[in-house]
Amino acid sequence: MIKLLAIDMDGTLLDEDKTLRPETIADLDKAREAGVLPVICTGRPLSGVLPYLKELGWEGKDGYMIINNGATIHSTKDLSIHSWSGLSEEELILLDKISQESTAQLTVFDERDYLVVGEDAGHLVTMDAGLVFSKPKRVELDQLLVNQDKIFQAMYLDEKDALDRFEEKYGVELAQHFEVVRSQEYIYECLPKGINKATGLSYLAQDLGFSNDQVMAIGDANNDLEMLAYAGWSVAMGNANEAVKKVAKFQTGSHTENGVGQAIREILLPAIQN
Repeated sequence: MIKLLAIDMDGTLLDEDKTLRPETIADLDKAREAGVLPVICTGRPLSGVLPYLKELGWEGKDGYMIINNGATIHSTKDLSIHSWSGLSEEELILLDKISQESTAQLTVFDERDYLVVGEDAGHLVTMDAGLVFSKPKRVELDQLLVNQDKIFQAMYLDEKDALDRFEEKYGVELAQHFEVVRSQEYIYECLPKGINKATGLSYLAQDLGFSNDQVMAIGDANNDLEMLAYAGWSVAMGNANEAVKKVAKFQTGSHTENGVGQAIREILLPAIQN
């Protein structure tokens, strides 16, 4: 029986204009009423999740959210950190070195801020920070290393063609040291080696006493592949890329059609009732 429902945000839970549909919220309530724990599982930092947590009505309730692509798990009751993985001083130095050799801007997340390393934020970084309800702050590498505390993930941002060239030049080297994913055409993400949404989800499931066949996961993009492969019940959004659709066991409607709600009503609830 399904006990845990992991839901990606962008392209999955959120509509194309980054809003929550009322019918999606109602369907998530039905899942919770049926005894299933819904858990956000996103690449977003905490600032990019909190407004939606309030809208969903999950703030202050028992539960969890997996953020920073699996590097961090927070309690929804009091926002405390349940578990986390971070980047080391040596890893941050390497990331900065590569940034200085390229046109891509290096950004990192701590518990509070969206940080740009060694330069003022360009338009892409400013835009991306706005999507997670934040403003980018410049930080020098030496400041970052001195004050290093829970730096969960890093991202390189650049225009698509430039980031294509960046990935071709540095992708192999970065993959040797980090868990990497091209989550958007303008974002190349680097996490602690071995960390992804699946590791965060499996850690939480085991901590709660659930096996993977009691987990349903819904997603649409490359950073969802591992968690979909892990979950016993994997669902690709109708707008998902082909790699995601190949991994998933089921397919639902798109994020503009309340695909999450459809998956709850047509897959999750019947599975529980049977």
